[in-house]
Amino acid sequence: MPLYGPEFAADPQGYYAYLRHYGPTAPVELAPGVEATLVTDYATARQLLQNSGTALSRDSRRWRDLGEGRIPLDSPVLPVLGYQPHCVFADGAEHHRLRQAITDSMNRVDAGRLTRTTEQVSDYLIARFSPRGSADLLGDYAGQVPLIVFNEIFGCPAEIGDLIVYGITGMFDGVDAGRAIRVLHEAVGELVALKRAAPGDDVTTWLTQHPAALNDGELINELCVLFVAGNEPLRNLMGNTLHRLLTLDRRARVNVLIDDAINDTLWENPPIQNFSAHYPVADMDLGGREVRAGDLVLVSLAAANTDPALAAARQAPGNRAHLAWSAGPHACPSKEPARQITVTAVENLLNQIPDVELAVPETSLTWRPGPFNRALAALPARFTPVQPMRRRVAPAAPEPSRIESRSTEHTGLWSQFLTWLKG
Repeated sequence: MPLYGPEFAADPQGYYAYLRHYGPTAPVELAPGVEATLVTDYATARQLLQNSGTALSRDSRRWRDLGEGRIPLDSPVLPVLGYQPHCVFADGAEHHRLRQAITDSMNRVDAGRLTRTTEQVSDYLIARFSPRGSADLLGDYAGQVPLIVFNEIFGCPAEIGDLIVYGITGMFDGVDAGRAIRVLHEAVGELVALKRAAPGDDVTTWLTQHPAALNDGELINELCVLFVAGNEPLRNLMGNTLHRLLTLDRRARVNVLIDDAINDTLWENPPIQNFSAHYPVADMDLGGREVRAGDLVLVSLAAANTDPALAAARQAPGNRAHLAWSAGPHACPSKEPARQITVTAVENLLNQIPDVELAVPETSLTWRPGPFNRALAALPARFTPVQPMRRRVAPAAPEPSRIESRSTEHTGLWSQFLTWLKG
């Protein structure tokens, strides 16, 4: 069963319903020539994520089909599944050391500061489109909030922040992904060097000072995965939550709590639908299906969440037992900041533009194809034009950049936001 193309993107839940006929696991194709075993059963998925132990590895260098040359080198899944030296692909003690540094550093982010920063970013972005009465709530808003907020909490000076934004957006735009990745790694390397020399009150500094004693290479890799893994899923979560709210009748929407809408989205339309790649160390039985050592096993977070056996549990108010954040030792380390950013950004948008509505019929919206993300291509909206709110007080100016001047092609979103804050 192919998990790619416009048909799958339009109705993934229909595909998952069919795959359940195979039992807890099913054979799928992630891209042409890329076969995998997909876990669709909630209980099996949770057990695998929490207790994979030494039976399954996250290290994709064990992937037999890739090692034996059966995966095309230009396959679109390799940027996600191909081995990279950071915590996502690590096991055991090494994973624990890298992951603990991330968890401890992210836990130091002050909730009040995060809310204030998100409100400032939200005000800035809304001010850019509110006078014209229309916007793409993905491209103009949800896709940009995480980029700017992360630059602030990671302590990026203007020029480095612009390069990081360029790198991340370039990776997902796919125009010149190789160049974008190089720009991102170089910019993060300069950020690490800056924070080594001039520590600040930010996640990058806390990582450099963590007792795990990450070297510069490890710091760069972990920061890159935080920037990338933090931005795309958060963009999708905001977009999918706004989609959920804007497809409600306006009178019904005012009675929905934003936090409940986010939780329902995480259950029914999570931003990452298939992920958590594992590779059996030896031949084994998985959910009644024989998998061989080195086979690619993927967890369908979206299928597990909509498992018919959970129908009653999903309706329980406040139930957050979904797998949208994954589970176990590789669960998302930033789920609370992500939820807080999403609540603040969605709430501020609806408060400032209460009559926002879809500008096109829901049936004309297009979902991006691919096996991993669940994301709209665009979310066009219209509303009564409004004048922007007054600027909020700017935060302390970031440390000056110690790097040489770049070409103006990289001067962008982060610098513009800082200029706006200063008035």
